[in-house]
Amino acid sequence: MRSPQSILITGASSGIGAALAVAYARPGITLALTGREPIRLAGTANLCRARGADVQTGIVDATDRNGMRAFVEAQDAIRPLDLVIANAGISLGSSNLAEMEARTRQIFAVNVDGVLNTVHPAVEHMLARGRGQVALMSSLAGFRGMPGGAAYAASKAAVRSYGEGLRGQLADRGVEVTVICPGFVRSGMTARNRFPMPFLMDAERAARIIVRGLEANHGRIAFPWPMYFGAWLFNALPDWLADALTRRLPAKE
Repeated sequence: MRSPQSILITGASSGIGAALAVAYARPGITLALTGREPIRLAGTANLCRARGADVQTGIVDATDRNGMRAFVEAQDAIRPLDLVIANAGISLGSSNLAEMEARTRQIFAVNVDGVLNTVHPAVEHMLARGRGQVALMSSLAGFRGMPGGAAYAASKAAVRSYGEGLRGQLADRGVEVTVICPGFVRSGMTARNRFPMPFLMDAERAARIIVRGLEANHGRIAFPWPMYFGAWLFNALPDWLADALTRRLPAKE
């Protein structure tokens, strides 16, 4: 889907989601945006409307399977969805042993179940039409499990692997699938990090990279390239060396 006209984006109240919404906004474009923060989501919607887009919004929890299905189907009925970006996600530290299980389940509920709750209702309609595109938000963190961020890395690894498999499964049926693997991008999520974040970039620049990659139907959009190469290389290291290095890394709070 090279020039989508009807686009749904979850997690559009801030960060990459908001930047993607603004990047796509122009006359003739219909945007369906979800988020957890009504005021910020309204701000994103207003920016998009000012650029000429027709915007629908919904305060929908990505973990609400029925709620997400209802929102996706309602938006598809208004104007058949060309592109769905399952962007909503959270990042919580999991180094506190007393809170590890609860935080891990919360992260998986949003980052994995939330993606499935968004993508699958959309894919059903796209398959019926024989066209469409879905994008799943993973992360470069998903290339290797990290102490202190094990749940986040694992959730993003699951999304990446699932999206890559889904791409091959749907390729002959007209539905394009892309996995997005950003590095550090300025957002409320990264603002809480208290450790160095190499190659940190603005959400607007990240959005431009993602839009170009989706237009080209890339299977994986990973950036910035030095961090992508580093993540790939780190994953290729023998376990004894990778373990020794990861133990020195700071934990998420």
